Amino acid sequence: MHLLGHHGTGKSYRAQMVASERGIKYIIDDGLLIKENEVIAGISAKKAATKIETVKKALFNNQEEAREIKKAFIKYRPESILILGTSDNMIKKIRENLGLPELTETIYITDVATENEMAEAKRIRQTQGKHVIPVPTFEIKKDFSGLILDPLQIFKFKGKDTSPYISEKSIIRPTFSYLGNFRISDTVFRQIIEYLAKRTKSIYKINRVRIDKIEGEEGISIYMEVSLLYGYNVVDELRNFKKRCKREIENQTAMNIETMDIVAKGIYVPEEEQ
Repeated sequence: MHLLGHHGTGKSYRAQMVASERGIKYIIDDGLLIKENEVIAGISAKKAATKIETVKKALFNNQEEAREIKKAFIKYRPESILILGTSDNMIKKIRENLGLPELTETIYITDVATENEMAEAKRIRQTQGKHVIPVPTFEIKKDFSGLILDPLQIFKFKGKDTSPYISEKSIIRPTFSYLGNFRISDTVFRQIIEYLAKRTKSIYKINRVRIDKIEGEEGISIYMEVSLLYGYNVVDELRNFKKRCKREIENQTAMNIETMDIVAKGIYVPEEEQ
């Protein structure tokens, strides 16, 4: 089955709804193979540096990327798949590159969205550069470090006494967008680190925090120096604190931490121990 519609008309936004209504668990959208709310294979086409590269990734022209999707087919054995595309020709190329059979049904975006909804989706795409990916933010943020704009969770009821349809999505601005960058002040990272330090018994004080943007990468590098309380295993405590910092910063800011180094610069001995 495939869902057709022009760019920016809301296909990705409505993909989960369409799939849920038809009992389809798998979606192919912009280079990704999605099972319900989880990305199980692929690299999002919207990470590409240019629109041309975006199209190539969405069509799975790269044999290695297509091979990854095919391996997922063998592993998960999907009974049905919803493929999103802008034209019959695009769907045909995706099928050919992934070795999929002829599709049985075509759904047009006009069948699931009103003219006003499509017009609003186009307006937001053109004026704000916002795109939707039909998975939760934590599933896609690794590919969009610094580009995630907003996570969404939408609850919809189909009727009385029915279970709610839960749709989780991430609104992002693709790499090739020229509408500006998403930036977070270094102060935010330090505040998160200090907050965690206050709730970690072994950390006496954060002495220094340095945040660097890695050249050629989308993530950041964090270096920090800390003082620990006497009586704790330094190696274990630094490792655990590093893990907590990395997890919380990535969860709260959607920024990808490429490297994080923590150095113990001192041991504090309480007066009663001195």
